[in-house]
Amino acid sequence: MAKRDYYEVLGISKSASADEIKKAYRKLAIKYHPDKNPDDTSAEEKFKEAAEAYEVLSNPEKKQRYDQFGHQGLGDAGGYSGGGMNMEDIFSQFGDIFGGGGGFGSFFGGGGGGSTRRTKKGTNLRVKLKLNLQEIANGVEKKIKVKRHVVAAGVTFKNCSACQGSGQIKKVVNTMLGQMVSASTCGVCGGNGQIVDKKPAEADARGLIIKEEVISINIPGGVADGMQLSMSGKGNETPGGIPGDLLIVIEELEENTFQREGNNVIYDLYISFIDAALGASVEVPTIDGKVKIKIESGTQSGKMLRLKGKGIKDINGYSRGDQLIMVNVWTPTQLSREEKETLEQLRNSENFKPDPGKSDKTFFDKMKEFF
Repeated sequence: MAKRDYYEVLGISKSASADEIKKAYRKLAIKYHPDKNPDDTSAEEKFKEAAEAYEVLSNPEKKQRYDQFGHQGLGDAGGYSGGGMNMEDIFSQFGDIFGGGGGFGSFFGGGGGGSTRRTKKGTNLRVKLKLNLQEIANGVEKKIKVKRHVVAAGVTFKNCSACQGSGQIKKVVNTMLGQMVSASTCGVCGGNGQIVDKKPAEADARGLIIKEEVISINIPGGVADGMQLSMSGKGNETPGGIPGDLLIVIEELEENTFQREGNNVIYDLYISFIDAALGASVEVPTIDGKVKIKIESGTQSGKMLRLKGKGIKDINGYSRGDQLIMVNVWTPTQLSREEKETLEQLRNSENFKPDPGKSDKTFFDKMKEFF
């Protein structure tokens, strides 16, 4: 089923401020919170949907990518983040949305019990991935090596004695309105609810080792330089918690043959004066290989030709850009005596005298037409 627009989910406009985004999410989180809707799967899905929308729109970088590219800009089609959050993700990331350090549990008087225990998340890993224009245009699968912290084999854990495995230290405070429950993250286990019991010698104090892994990444076509994709759960692990994410930053390699303009690519074609005057069939490179094009007789320098669909795939998958060919007529810089004599005979010919009035459009008119 297609994802709903995140702004629609939260009931806000694209111009909503950070405070308005937070208030909208808080309202929905209260309405659909599991503690208020026990055994209601529909409410739970709406609770997750709201959290997913907030996770993107509250992050300026993710919000910018979403506003520009939609869900595909977050890597949805390639198995990246944004493909649905679980309850542990939500409580670990947004548990303090109501303030006071108590998270959801304290807001509802701790009624959620174990269901609202905050789960710590491992740290994220960030890598740069260099891609050439052809890979960016069509999408590509890449394999990369990463070193990440993982829980060592043989490590065992036990419940934290300070918080009794809940991950939180709760206090009951008497107020005018009755008893209120406040909760704070356990300082002993860091909110995990568990601590290391036994570990192998090569593991650190948290039971972690560094492991090198080869990870396969599916890059969708149409990504741009500086765009960040993420793979959920491929970051560093943390004992008793959930792994962080692997963040992939796209770096577009410098291209000598083409220039990129959005989803279009521009190629400078140089032809001889003879080919421009008489016409010719020439071979030009494209992202997908070489093709032959026809140069009409009388072609002027600066003429723009278009190859439909030979550009870069749109990241949303709806269309593909074009290749624009700018024709440049090459003027020879060295001539033999015979060549000079031949051209001198043509110097005063009426057909060789410039007549801009016969040109169909100016260079700037052509550029406006293509962009």
